[in-house]
Amino acid sequence: MRRAVAVVAVAALVALAGAGPSGGDDAGLKAPPFPSNKPKNWVGTPVTWEELQGQVVMLDVWTFGCVNCVRTLPWIKQVSAKYAERGFRVVGVHTPEFEHERGAAAVAKAVKEHGLDYPQYIDNNQQYWAMLKTNAWPTTYLVDRCGRIRMTHVGEVHAEDESGRAMERAIQTLLAEKPCTS
Repeated sequence: MRRAVAVVAVAALVALAGAGPSGGDDAGLKAPPFPSNKPKNWVGTPVTWEELQGQVVMLDVWTFGCVNCVRTLPWIKQVSAKYAERGFRVVGVHTPEFEHERGAAAVAKAVKEHGLDYPQYIDNNQQYWAMLKTNAWPTTYLVDRCGRIRMTHVGEVHAEDESGRAMERAIQTLLAEKPCTS
């Protein structure tokens, strides 16, 4: 357990130092545009990266059939509410694994059941998943005010665990950075 916590903490510091989400060749990788801004591909109001420019954004790649994803939602809702006034936004990327998780009605029902108040991109064909190079559910990405992915976390996140504390420190660091000039 201690080793896993140490790995998360080191990864957070490396990512925030500018090494990118994987500590490799992805340094400064821009968050890819959402493949569609048609309302049928969203639950909630569609957003674009142009609209999100200047804000710190958490992308939550999840699916409602994933127990680990559902266990992370309370933490995401907590940090969303805590930092919203400072320019922090959450965008869900619902990427289903199974057929019953597909479709706007199913996602809308899950969003309502879990009390999620942030937009959800419906990634039924796993196109955005592939663009982000995601490999597992849940995966959260922290995107800086300039639209660059600065941190990636794979797995559950909880406020009382080091994973949640490390992610929250990363959010605070990104919120303290100056806005982009270009």
